[in-house]
Amino acid sequence: MAPSQLSALQYAAHAFATIFTGFGINAILRPQHALTFFEFAPPASAVDAKMVDSLMAVYGARDIFMGVAIYAAALFGTKKSLGWTLIAASGVAVVDGIVCWSHGQGEWNHWGYAPMITAVGAVLLGLLDSAPVPKRN
Repeated sequence: MAPSQLSALQYAAHAFATIFTGFGINAILRPQHALTFFEFAPPASAVDAKMVDSLMAVYGARDIFMGVAIYAAALFGTKKSLGWTLIAASGVAVVDGIVCWSHGQGEWNHWGYAPMITAVGAVLLGLLDSAPVPKRN
C-alpha cells in the first residue's frame, strides 16, 4: 500500500507497531531496563537475575510478535483484521497491568495506553459508526 493511501488510523497502527517492536527489542537487549516498565525491583542474586533476563527475552519476543502482527494487518490485511489485532494487543497491555497491579505498582504504565489502542481498533471495526438512517418513501 502506498503511503498516500494510508489513513490516520493506519498511521496510528504503525505507531503502535513500532512502539511494541521497540519495547521488545529493548527487553531482549536491555532486560534490566525493560523491567523498569513494570516497576519491579531487579533481582539480588545472579541466579534470579539470569532467570529474569530469560523471561524478559520471552517478553521481548512477544512484543516483537505483536508489532509484526500489527504491521502485517495494517499493510496486507483488512480494516477488520487490523482492528481485531489492535484490540488483542490492548488486551495484552491490560493483562500486563493486572500483573503489575497484583504486585502493588506500575499498572498505569500499561493501562494508560490500552484504551488508545482499543479505540483505534474499535473505529477500524466500525463499532463507533452511526447506524444507517432508513429511507422514507
